[in-house]
Amino acid sequence: MDDELRQRIALLASSSDAATRVFTTILTRSPVSRIDVARMTGLSQAAVTKAVTPLVAAGLVDDSLGLAPTGLPGRPANPVAIVPDAVVALGIKVNVDELVGVATDLTTRILAADRLPLASHDPAAVVEAVAALCGRLAQSLGGLRSRVARIGVSVSGDVDTATGVVRDSAIMGWRGVRLAAALRERLEADVVVDNDVRALTIGEHWFGVGLGTRSFCIVTIGRGIGSGLHLNGEVVEGAFGVAGEIGHLPLASPDRVCACGRRGCVEAVAATSAIVAAASAAHGRPLTIEEVVELAHAGDPAAVEAFGEAGAVIGAAIASLVNLVGPELVIIGGEGVAEFGLYEERLRAVYAEHVFASADRCRIVVRPHTFEDWARGAAATAIRSLVV
Repeated sequence: MDDELRQRIALLASSSDAATRVFTTILTRSPVSRIDVARMTGLSQAAVTKAVTPLVAAGLVDDSLGLAPTGLPGRPANPVAIVPDAVVALGIKVNVDELVGVATDLTTRILAADRLPLASHDPAAVVEAVAALCGRLAQSLGGLRSRVARIGVSVSGDVDTATGVVRDSAIMGWRGVRLAAALRERLEADVVVDNDVRALTIGEHWFGVGLGTRSFCIVTIGRGIGSGLHLNGEVVEGAFGVAGEIGHLPLASPDRVCACGRRGCVEAVAATSAIVAAASAAHGRPLTIEEVVELAHAGDPAAVEAFGEAGAVIGAAIASLVNLVGPELVIIGGEGVAEFGLYEERLRAVYAEHVFASADRCRIVVRPHTFEDWARGAAATAIRSLVV
């Protein structure tokens, strides 16, 4: 990390609330005129100019784009834009069998990407693997390596973002793992650890489908069923770092046992492993998810029913979520949406059956997410932690 980057980080860390609002507006809407920044933040144009000046001096914002027409007589705009490569972040998504990593600029544009198989779930081994992947990503950045300001790491489960402790991760078999502290010591760098779905929500809030949306939710379908909440302009973390755990709503039959050990969870029916288990039991032999998908497309009754049952319980879970928090948009994502057509009809039918009154105006959109998108979310948490 060079001195110029340290000065930029210090400026962002010491910014007033008004200056932070100005910077985040420019970051997410760049290029944008000062007039529009003032309108979006509710600040005066003088306050916006006061906030922009040190950002320009630090090389975080560019105000040399010239004048642009506004459509109003005699009122050309003087747009400002973020300097994307002024700061670089690394994002690492911890999966059950591999690490997926990206290096991004301030706008989470991917500068480099890499993967590393995960041979062990032992926390010490995972820390070493994350360190190795971060080293490979940094090496691929060339001259931008000195601008890596922070590292974001996301993992499935109950994560206390404030302390960086993974309190419970079923897929990793972790309880009470002080992951952030171990990574900071190993990497000698600033590290932020967050729940993977919440990290994805932050990325969508600032740089994705949720940009400009006051309240939205993400529901992820795949190895687990997760949800991230962005309500009234803020990503919801909950008092104890747990919010939106729709995968563990007790909406399924109590004879279905979840990987978490409880009965009747949504995940016990709708997670990839549950769909595979149901189809395998019906066929009397172990199947892979690829085989189950193929069977379902061919009209196999057991496979079709497994996906249909998953769709029904997810639809009920989304309706419960929408009834409780009233978002204007639900984004369905995750690796499981590649086969969304296999359970979409049941999902939407059950959702429509249970959603309450005017909440049915909430839009449901499907957005496939690659694991690099999840890693971008981890990078977004790192960037957000610099300014919020």
